[in-house]
Amino acid sequence: MTGHGLESGVLMLMTQTVVRSLLVSEITDAKKFLIALNRIIYDNMQRMGTDKNLTLSLLDYQEGQLHITGQHEEVLLVRFDGNVTRIETIELGFFVGVVKDITQYISLQKIKLQSGDGIVLYTDGITEARNLTEEQYGVERLCEVVSRYWHFSAAEIQQAVIDDVHQFIGEQKVFDDMTLLVLKQQ
Repeated sequence: MTGHGLESGVLMLMTQTVVRSLLVSEITDAKKFLIALNRIIYDNMQRMGTDKNLTLSLLDYQEGQLHITGQHEEVLLVRFDGNVTRIETIELGFFVGVVKDITQYISLQKIKLQSGDGIVLYTDGITEARNLTEEQYGVERLCEVVSRYWHFSAAEIQQAVIDDVHQFIGEQKVFDDMTLLVLKQQ
């Protein structure tokens, strides 16, 4: 979500409601799902007279095949040996709620996951976290920590990243939410 406060909170609640409604309606095609979600959020944002928007990535995993649709931060693809590949999501979608029809912006990326492979999803609260000298944590450091701890469980990798971010920022105040999801193929 862009921004903080009441409008952003309302947008988050609307988005959660639309997502649940689309899931209950059994709309499983990722492209149709994003198009419908965007249209509803766009119409509501127009009625509210706000310029808030959000990014959203959809993940669909079946039988070792991961499909990613939608735009957000980069997806970190981590192979069993800790090798990290940064997957850009710019071409996979568009900001939700900015334009009426995002059909032309949506595409799909397919990734084959083997045993020990996985992905890491994160919000900019992690990569843009700053220390007392205003240095950002950054994607490169995130990749290094994930790679170093990849032989651990998903929960332990997540905790190692969170601990490293807090060690990096030191006494600096946390200014943004930090969300981190580590998924690891068994």
